[in-house]
Amino acid sequence: MPVSLIPSFLAYCYIGAITPGPANLCSLSAALRYGKGPALRQWRGLFVGYFLDCMGAVLVTWLLGTLLNDYVGYLSWVGAAYLLWLAWHMLRSAGVKLGEEDPAYPSFRNGVLVQITNVKVIIYCLTSLSAYVLPYTDSFWYLLAVGLFLPFTGPVANLVWLFAGATLQKLFSHYQKTVDIVLAVSLVLCAVTLVWPH
Repeated sequence: MPVSLIPSFLAYCYIGAITPGPANLCSLSAALRYGKGPALRQWRGLFVGYFLDCMGAVLVTWLLGTLLNDYVGYLSWVGAAYLLWLAWHMLRSAGVKLGEEDPAYPSFRNGVLVQITNVKVIIYCLTSLSAYVLPYTDSFWYLLAVGLFLPFTGPVANLVWLFAGATLQKLFSHYQKTVDIVLAVSLVLCAVTLVWPH
């Protein structure tokens, strides 16, 4: 990647990481509902899942190169269905504080599962590598270096959403059902924009 593209790449990383998506909204929701401790446990899983997505993207991009662009459209539809599924589960539990025995309780495992199935992250990683690296080199080591950098973009943004949720937890505790509905609607909007106008 030419040095002149680094500001563009960093802007892409920032925007892709900080905008609402499944992991950011899950971090916010977990912190609002359960507090910082359980949300941080889930965040560690989000980080590991993000790392796995990045390494998978490095391998796929290296092996398939530009042929990958043909499949991004299909991933968008899969991602939209996944976001709608998350929104449905968020609406079902709107306003209800579930205990640790509930499968949706923030955990490392749930964080990993949310992230490795997060099509926003998969497309983000594939686009980063195919748009900013592959046009300039097909070196596996260069792809790996960028792939190792990417896990420090999204999960940092997840922390921003998590700490915002932890800070606002007491303020929004009386409005938990409304907050859950707004977050679920946000996920539906993310799903629509992912496939619109495809």
